[in-house]
Parts: sequence; structure tokens; C-alpha cells
Amino acid sequence: MVELKHRMDSEWNDSQPIYRQLRDRVVAMILDGVLEEGDPLPSVRNVAAEYRVNPLTVLKGYQELVDEQLVETRRGLGMFVNAGARNLLLKAERQKFLAEEWPRVAETIQRLGLQPKELMAAAAKRRSESKKTGGSSNE
Repeated sequence: MVELKHRMDSEWNDSQPIYRQLRDRVVAMILDGVLEEGDPLPSVRNVAAEYRVNPLTVLKGYQELVDEQLVETRRGLGMFVNAGARNLLLKAERQKFLAEEWPRVAETIQRLGLQPKELMAAAAKRRSESKKTGGSSNE
């Protein structure tokens, strides 16, 4: 199992509850392929101890994932990523991006007069740089 430090950031922000931030971090781990279908989530106790938060806070974040059918609880074993979780998340995150973020991005593109050719070149350059540094391009 990958170390928790590798998997979750220990900085919290005040803009939303910690349990929600925990949930969002697990979602990011699933989307990034750090956690794959069938993989166990870090234990509630480990996360609580590592990040000095109440175990009930961790449990509440994990429960949201259960409610969203992204993870399942296996009695006595822990919580595991459900089959199809990444696809469900991709669909939801794409819809969220197109509804919430794309309008601002499109407005900026229009305001700056950027052409599709320029955008594609910038995207290709970013992918190339990401491959050189070992990052993922998440296409």
C-alpha cells in the first residue's frame, strides 16, 4: 500500500469542512488512478492519527463516498473502491466542469482572442512536458 503522505495532502483549508475535503481527496485519488477498483481506502484510524483529526470526521467523509456508491464497507475488512467508481466520477466531474468551469474558461478564451490551433499547441506542449517530468496527462 502506498504511504498516506503520498496519497493525501495534510493541509486543510477553511472554505469547507474537513470531512468534505477528505472525501474530495479520496475522489482525486480514484480519478488519478492512485486508488483503483477493489483497492482498500486508508483505514479511518490511520488517517485520523496521521492528520490529527477526529476519527468521526474521517468516517463522515468516507460515509459520503459510501452514500455515492463509490466505495463499499466490508465488515471487519474496511472500505474498498467499488467497480465502476472511476467512470461514475469521470462522468460527474466532466458534467460539473462543463457546467461550472467551462463557461469562465470559454469567456477568457474569447476575450483573449485565442484560436483553436493555439489551444491545441499549448495542450500538446503541456502533455509533452508532463511526460518528461513523469506527471500524468489525464486525457
